[in-house]
Amino acid sequence: MSARRLLPALVAGAVAVASCTNAGEAARAPVAVGAPAPVYAAQRQDGTPVSLADHAGDVVLVNIWATWCKPCRAEIPALDTLHRRYQAQGLRIAGVSIDVDDDRAKVAEFAASLGASYAIWYDPDDKVSTTFLALGVPASYLIGRDGTLRWRHVGPVTADDGPLNAALRVALAEAVPGAAPPPAPGPAPTP
Repeated sequence: MSARRLLPALVAGAVAVASCTNAGEAARAPVAVGAPAPVYAAQRQDGTPVSLADHAGDVVLVNIWATWCKPCRAEIPALDTLHRRYQAQGLRIAGVSIDVDDDRAKVAEFAASLGASYAIWYDPDDKVSTTFLALGVPASYLIGRDGTLRWRHVGPVTADDGPLNAALRVALAEAVPGAAPPPAPGPAPTP
């Protein structure tokens, strides 16, 4: 087949493939800042299920990582610093390991050796990358108290990352959904 005939055939094939969807699969919502965070569940070290829904009302930083990822090694201590800095204000960090060998003890020991005091979740099937449309590791996603994606980043973060800290401060300052509003300020003091 000549190049003239091959190009239109390839374009038509690509359009046909791109327009096909799996009838059993619902349309995936975009993973975009300002949109609701995707539904996601994994496992704790003991094998019990854990999900983002379990942390409704908290600010959650989901960090996708693996033991074989060199930038992740440098990032874990930075995440621990953020965890310690903001934990009392409601930040929860979920370090989601995508190590495929599912050796939970090895993953936990690795994270602990780098100082991780935050929760480590296990996802040996790497569903988190598909769910969050992550293009690589490390990748981080900040979810507000209302379940909205507030910030995202592919690549390592530092404890002094300006945009991340700004997003954390804004998200942590938001009221917990369903909580009583803060009391109105009293009358101004008289001189």
